[in-house]
Amino acid sequence: MQIETTDLPGVVVITPRRFGDARGWFSETWNRASLQAAGLDWPDFVQDNHSFSAPRHTLRGLHYQRPPHAQDKLVRCSRGVILDVAVDARRGSPSYGQHVAVELSAETGAQLFVPKGFLHGFLTLTENCEVQYKCSDIYAPDCDGSVAWNSVGIDWGTDAPVLSDKDARAMTFAEFDTPFDFGGAA
Repeated sequence: MQIETTDLPGVVVITPRRFGDARGWFSETWNRASLQAAGLDWPDFVQDNHSFSAPRHTLRGLHYQRPPHAQDKLVRCSRGVILDVAVDARRGSPSYGQHVAVELSAETGAQLFVPKGFLHGFLTLTENCEVQYKCSDIYAPDCDGSVAWNSVGIDWGTDAPVLSDKDARAMTFAEFDTPFDFGGAA
């Protein structure tokens, strides 16, 4: 497993090894023991999500879940290509408001770990994308929130993404009263 740190502490890219032959390939996309051996002590995941986006430039995010149901996420693109983004939303963090953007694709199998306290979103770069992600807590509608995709200075590569009503109405990052604290429990 290849492990790459990013400019935001805690946000990590992992690329599992693939074992191929004439039939295709096999890959372990999650292995707690391998990650722990590499020094990554990630949480137990309790929910798997799978989304499909037909149009290119569909943007989902920037999403979060506030405590007590804040979520760590491990995101991968299992069909197509996406730009996956994590934004530090932890009050008091030296990197508050900063983001990382990573291209994830079915071809590479790379995955992005997004810890609690970070906003998360992705833009589909191809049509018919499928994105799967593991979450460390269940979906809780009363803890769900969204921040405007274009309010954090991210270069998405488009000015007119396909948005849900929720994401089109989202508050700006400047208006966002973060429920996350740097170093605090999330």
